Formats: sequence, C-alpha cells, structure tokens
Amino acid sequence: MALRLGDIAPDFTTDTTEGTITFHTWKEGSWGVLFSHPKDFTPVCTTELGYTAKLSSEFAARGVKVIGLSVDPIDRHAEWAKDIEETQGTAVNFPMIGDPDRVVADLYDMIHPNANDTMTVRSVFVIDPANKVRLTLTYPASTGRNFDEILRVIDSLQLTDGYRVATPVNWTKGDDVIIVPALSNEEAKELFPGGWDEQKPYLRVTKSPV
Repeated sequence: MALRLGDIAPDFTTDTTEGTITFHTWKEGSWGVLFSHPKDFTPVCTTELGYTAKLSSEFAARGVKVIGLSVDPIDRHAEWAKDIEETQGTAVNFPMIGDPDRVVADLYDMIHPNANDTMTVRSVFVIDPANKVRLTLTYPASTGRNFDEILRVIDSLQLTDGYRVATPVNWTKGDDVIIVPALSNEEAKELFPGGWDEQKPYLRVTKSPV
C-alpha cells in the first residue's frame, strides 16, 4: 500500500555504501530525503546523483540527511560512484542503499509493475524529524528530477511548521507568504504586527516572518 502524507515512514535496517544503517536511528533528529533510482550505470541517474552531491551544503544547512537507493548491490554502487565523480565532477557524499532483494523498495512502494516490474521508479520521500512523510514525488524512469524543487519544498515545510502561514505558487525562500485562513484577523494582528495585504478575506499576503 502506498505511503500517504502524515504516515510514519517505515523503519528498516539495510546495507549501504557507508555501512549498515537502521533508517530511523541514522536520521534521528534530522529531516531526511530518501530517493530511488531505477538502475546503476544509467545516464539520468548519474546526473541526479552528481547534482545531489553538489547540494550537500544546502541540505546540511537545512538539517537534512540524504540517502539514495537502487535495486543493484553495494559493489555495483561503488563502481558506479567512480563514473559519477568522473563525469559530474563531484564525489557521491551520501549513502546509497543496495536493495537487490527489494525489501526497502517494497516497503516504500517504489516498484510500479505497469511501468517496470523489476526496477524502481524515481521516488522521492521527504521525511521530517518525527519520521512523518511530508512529501512524496514519483517520476518516470526517463525524466530526471528537479532537486532545487525538493529544496524549495523543504524550505516551505520548515517555514510553515514554525509559523501559521502557507506559501503561494512558485514561492521561494524570502518571498511573501499567506496567512492561514484558520487564523482570525485579531489573532493575525498579534502574530503579524506589520500587517498584510487582504486581497480577499481568505487571501491575506504578508512578509515572510523570517
């Protein structure tokens, strides 16, 4: 059964390129991004892993740990990492799960038989420090993911967890935000003393609180 937003992300113990980990223990206190790749030594995956490695400081600044997965074994990951560093100019700096028995892939419903009954699709799970699933994305094998978008969503989740706001279309960090409709104007005055632009009673735009 597919994971839904708010579900607890399943825990698992597995071998990775950085040793054996237990997922919840490995990410304890942190946000996590778990993402799958259809197969090692494939062109789109190679570009994705290289770009994710280049974003390591961006993920770290947000308190996010990243971990990848494919259904190929660990020894193939290690060989593939050499190609990634050579072609993308960055060494892989996060663990990669070897899942030849598809244990983790099945836990997270990463194999979609009508797309391919042996390889994982391009799944993404953003998981908060309480191990709740906060975002799921599924891409076809032929389409590379936008990891800048994944960072953008994490920025939004972290902001809206701390303040009673939502983020509008195409929002990026620092842009104006929307006061949540559940907050009355009287309550909003206390939280947003600088005021807001009330375009409709349910659409109140204000400066980002941070």
